Amino acid sequence: MPLLDVTDILLDADFADSTLEVTRNWLMTDDDGVTRVAQQSMPFTGVVMVDHSLMTQRMPPSQTISGSIQIITLERLTQGQSGRDADIVTYQGRDYRVTFVDPYLAYGAGFVLAHCELMPFDGGGADEQQR
Repeated sequence: MPLLDVTDILLDADFADSTLEVTRNWLMTDDDGVTRVAQQSMPFTGVVMVDHSLMTQRMPPSQTISGSIQIITLERLTQGQSGRDADIVTYQGRDYRVTFVDPYLAYGAGFVLAHCELMPFDGGGADEQQR
């Protein structure tokens, strides 16, 4: 299995989602010592798999919606590092924070597997109802 190169499959339009967007936040400190956040968004392509489907947890004061996805991609996503916050991935209108990145080199050169958790949102309507 480690010698299996699935690059053609992972890049195939039948599997890969080209509508993904990554937002990166860098911490920039100027000469006066003032730190600001520089933000950059750009599209990328990857294969998205559901890790944990959306779940609502109801508690007396409020409710929380959680879920997670995994993305196999050539994009160098990060869970954060010195001077840079974790990447935010937008998938089907919802934002997910990259929490962990595994090298996925056994299945093709340059691939990573990013574990992403749903960021808090207001609930809204289900995607299926909006279409």
